[in-house]
Amino acid sequence: MPETPHVSLRARTDDDLDVLFEIARDLGTWEERNAEAPRPLTRAQFDARLARAADSVDESVSFVVDVDGVAVGGASLFNVDSFARHAEAGINLAVDARGRGIGTAAIVQLVEFGFVRRNLRRVHLQAIASNAAAIRAYEKAGFVIEGRQREHAWVRGAYEDIVLMGILRSATVGL
Repeated sequence: MPETPHVSLRARTDDDLDVLFEIARDLGTWEERNAEAPRPLTRAQFDARLARAADSVDESVSFVVDVDGVAVGGASLFNVDSFARHAEAGINLAVDARGRGIGTAAIVQLVEFGFVRRNLRRVHLQAIASNAAAIRAYEKAGFVIEGRQREHAWVRGAYEDIVLMGILRSATVGL
């Protein structure tokens, strides 16, 4: 049986940028991570996007997903509503980090950060309906399906449903 990797969330460093750029420019999963139309992403565009995010004054928070000391993805809380105390969660992983429980471990830590450190009461997310692995990982982390936007996304040549999921602090044990 393979050993379970040690997954943690941490701040981004310059050493992580190559991995994060490779994930961001992956056209194979673009529609699952972006609301905009797929297109090639240059390193200059990626760096400019990071600079804009760094200059932003919103309450978003981003982490690197780290496995045994190596960056394998990113996780963030964004669209934070500080009055109603909720935020949207997002996660992206390198291809070789998928299907190993890393996403589940990372999303659990992200939700815990939101509830304990940011005093959120609800975290929600969206998933492409055909991404069964992601939906399963979110359910393992405690998210429940709250709804569906029918044929809401254009993904690789077809319309797909968006599955809306959420988790409440009051539904988690000890948080």
